[in-house]
Amino acid sequence: MSESRDDLQLAWPELVRKIRARTPARVLMGRSGAAYRTQTQLDLREAHASARDAVRAELDLERHLGSAFVSRWGLFEVCTLAETKEEYLLNPNLGREFSKQATVDIRRRCSPGTDLQIAIGDGLSVTAVSEQVPKLLPSLVEIAKARGWTIGQPFVIRHCRVGVLNAIGELLAARIVLLLIGERPGLATAESLSGYMAYEPNRLHTDADRNLVSNIHRRGVSPEDAAIRLLDLSARMMQTRCSGTRLSVPSS
Repeated sequence: MSESRDDLQLAWPELVRKIRARTPARVLMGRSGAAYRTQTQLDLREAHASARDAVRAELDLERHLGSAFVSRWGLFEVCTLAETKEEYLLNPNLGREFSKQATVDIRRRCSPGTDLQIAIGDGLSVTAVSEQVPKLLPSLVEIAKARGWTIGQPFVIRHCRVGVLNAIGELLAARIVLLLIGERPGLATAESLSGYMAYEPNRLHTDADRNLVSNIHRRGVSPEDAAIRLLDLSARMMQTRCSGTRLSVPSS
């Protein structure tokens, strides 16, 4: 008779149980001959399927964020030059530039020159956007308002890459542009969100001009903690008038 997963856990030394409780990594899983145990293999296949679904899913505001949330924040959707998910995955450059209609909509609906402009991008995980943004966006806005900052109208970007930060900066001339975007899923979670940000981003900016807080999910950085970290970084950028590798962040 094969041992159940619960039986195996009870047989593990306390040290092994503590190690496994602190990480989602598949360590000390046991084996059957030279292969994984059946349950481990099934878990891997489930995680891989979730990751593929997160990447391939098309963002739907009402379904993934909820009609009440969309209405509360006045969210509207624009698209990059990538017209389909397949095109977006095969040609990353298209995800860094807005379509002509997106440019018109952003200029019409967003006020320029604010202290903080927040955008939400599907990125490589719609699941992450669906799970984390409804918890993170309210905290960001509440704390930013308490600091006396002006905040631009948030909006959602379909088929979005991180480099679209530069296009947002040139369109709206915000002091800080913050992009909440779904991370590439792994086999530990498909729900991880990143917050990329830059001070007065423009077309000359590269990755070296950006900062981020990553791994925003229930087993990583909580949305509440992420909001504070992102806005503390924003405040530092405003003080130093720079971002990325030039930004000096005081050690805690």
